[in-house]
Amino acid sequence: MRIVPIIVGPTAVGKSKLAFELAQRLGSEIVSADARQIYKFMDIGTAKPPKEWLQIVPHHMIDIVTPDVDFNAWHYACMARKVIDDIFARNKLPIVVGGSGLYIKALVEGFFELPVQPTPELRNRLRATPTELLYEELKKVDPITANRLAPRDKHRIARALEVYYATGKPISYWQSLPHRRASFTPLYIGLIRERRSLYERINIRVDKMFEQGLVEEVKHLLSLGYSRDLNALQTIGYKEVIDYLEGKITLDEAKRLIKKHTRMLARRQIQWFKKLPNIEWYTLPDTEVIDKLYKKITHHITFTEVVR
Repeated sequence: MRIVPIIVGPTAVGKSKLAFELAQRLGSEIVSADARQIYKFMDIGTAKPPKEWLQIVPHHMIDIVTPDVDFNAWHYACMARKVIDDIFARNKLPIVVGGSGLYIKALVEGFFELPVQPTPELRNRLRATPTELLYEELKKVDPITANRLAPRDKHRIARALEVYYATGKPISYWQSLPHRRASFTPLYIGLIRERRSLYERINIRVDKMFEQGLVEEVKHLLSLGYSRDLNALQTIGYKEVIDYLEGKITLDEAKRLIKKHTRMLARRQIQWFKKLPNIEWYTLPDTEVIDKLYKKITHHITFTEVVR
C-alpha cells in the first residue's frame, strides 16, 4: 500500500510554506486540498501559493474551474485521486496539503456517486428560494441531514435537497452506503500554533490581502459577471468585501469581520482535524520540523516497501 502524507491544520498556520519546503527536500509534488483555491481569478483572498513556488514545485488542484462552476467534494475526490495516481506513476511522492476537511475525507474515505444528476432547473429553483424555507423543506424530507446542518448553510441545504429530488432518496441514505476507499494509506500530519500566535498571523494575513489588492480582485470578479450569490463568492473575505462595495458596511468593518470569521474558521478546522485517525501534531514555530517530517515520511515509505 502506498503512503501519502496529508498535511492539515487551521488557516494561516503555515501549511503551504512547510509543504513547499518539504516537497523540495523529497522531490515531491503538491496536491492542494483547499475548497477555494480551485477557483480561477480568486488568488489574493484564497492565499494561493506564490507563482514562483509553482515554478519550482508542481502544484495540482489549483485554478481548475471558474467561480460559477458547481464543484463539490465528490468532484474533488475524483480528480485528486487521478492526480495522485499520475504522480505515483511518474515515481514521485504526492503530498496533499490543505484545510478543507470535507475534501480530505472524500479523498481518503470515499464518496457517493448519484445514479442521476440534479437538473439546472432544480438547482435554479432552490437557489432562488429563501434559506429558511429550504431548511423547513429539508426537515420534512431528510431530518437526519437537517439536524446536522446549520439552518443558515444554504449551500449544503440546497445540495441535500438537490440529491433528494433528483434521486428520490435523501443524501443521508447515499452517504450511508459503502464507499470505495483510496488506493493509498494516509499519513496525517497536523500543524498547530499557540492560539495568540495563530490569531496574530490571521490578522497580519488579512491586512496583507488588502494591501495586495483584495478589493480590486473582488471588483474584477463582479465585473466579469459573477454573482455574489455563487457559492465561490460566499468565501470569507469575498462576501465581506462585496458588502463593503454595496455600501452595507465600512472598509474597516469588512476587515474586522474577515478577521473574526477567519478565527472562527480556524477553530472549526482544528476541531475537525483532531478527529482524524492516527494524526501526529507538530507545534510551530519549530526550526527542526522539516527534518522531523522528512525522517517520519521516509521511515514510513521504507517500512511499507519492506513489508510489501
